[in-house]
Amino acid sequence: MRTWTTPAMNDLTNDDLSAASEAIGPQITALRRAIHADPELGLETPRTMAKVREALADLPLEWREGPSTTGQVAVLKGGAQREGESCRRVLLRGDMDALPMGEETGLDFASAIPGRMHACGHDSHTAMLFGAVRLLAERADRLAGEVMFMFQPGEEGFGGARLMIEDGLIEPLPDAAFAYHVIPNAPYGLFVCREGPLMASSDAFEIVVTGRGGHASMPHHAADPLPVACEIVTALQAMVTRRFAVADPVVVTVTQFRASDADNVISERCTLRGTIRTLSPETREKVHAACRDLVSGIATAHGMKGEFLVRQGFPVTRNDPRAVALAREVVTERFGSEAWHDLPDPLMTAEDFSYVLQAVPGAMVLLGAADPDADWQRAPGLHSPHMHIDERILPRGSALLAALAIRTLHGGLPAG
Repeated sequence: MRTWTTPAMNDLTNDDLSAASEAIGPQITALRRAIHADPELGLETPRTMAKVREALADLPLEWREGPSTTGQVAVLKGGAQREGESCRRVLLRGDMDALPMGEETGLDFASAIPGRMHACGHDSHTAMLFGAVRLLAERADRLAGEVMFMFQPGEEGFGGARLMIEDGLIEPLPDAAFAYHVIPNAPYGLFVCREGPLMASSDAFEIVVTGRGGHASMPHHAADPLPVACEIVTALQAMVTRRFAVADPVVVTVTQFRASDADNVISERCTLRGTIRTLSPETREKVHAACRDLVSGIATAHGMKGEFLVRQGFPVTRNDPRAVALAREVVTERFGSEAWHDLPDPLMTAEDFSYVLQAVPGAMVLLGAADPDADWQRAPGLHSPHMHIDERILPRGSALLAALAIRTLHGGLPAG
């Protein structure tokens, strides 16, 4: 355990952030509900951003905007920076966009917009970040450095984090960065994390098999691409299990299969779409090459043409061991050792906070948000139309974000 020598830091480490966060809990919850009822998609979340700005309008924040998204970064300057010392900076991030799906929770504040829902918890991420802003702003005169609060749209496949970085909104780059992801079917209040890869890279692929169309009653006069495409689906699964080690996981999942729209037509083309997940850049490239060869080879063997197209998505979400160590220490101090769990294996989901972690050492922490009085294992998961969280978790999340910022500004990341 490190000891802190500055009076400002001693005051802050002894500060009961949990009690302070509970005191503003109604404000945090109100913002979350307002955002939940009015979900926005993609890179354009102006109403959500306006709600955040209005809720923070009384604070001395410097706001930064860029041309690529409606996201903004708020900067809080601390008043305890010693003259002649370099300015230490920390970034806290909350994403704001929803999913294009209907909501079936029955909540009083359920989505008022058909076909849109905050089913991935971004409303709660934004609300917890709002709470952290208020907690840290109340203590700004004792902060030795700057805190960047990244309110980011476009996490659901749009790469909003990458665009905000490219717009220069987090320059100079901070010394560390932290973010949450709530898990609605994990034990209430449990902080879960791991060093190294936390989540996978995510790529979208399209396979087009081209044959020769014809009448369904005379397949011998056509070159039917559909059975060839079926063979490719099966071969992809065999390829994953036989060509890649289980210790370096690979997921290739076909999610769409499209050919003719009529029951008596052999289509000229069959199109498959899906996702590829890997945990290392090297394996990522090998999977792409193997898929390309497999598709071309099988189609050629049947006298047809096979094309494999891939659109690279988010890179691997890789946590810095020093940031994980700091988070583990702060959680244990604030909430007890039982509140922390080291995740044994990476998840094959993906996150665009990965772009931030490519540029800055940091960590994403998972936060269990199931109802503590119910069976968390039976709770609806992320991206479910029934997904919901226990809102009592929100002040706890805000308190930890604030504590992580304080510890980073006054002590930095521990030695590697």
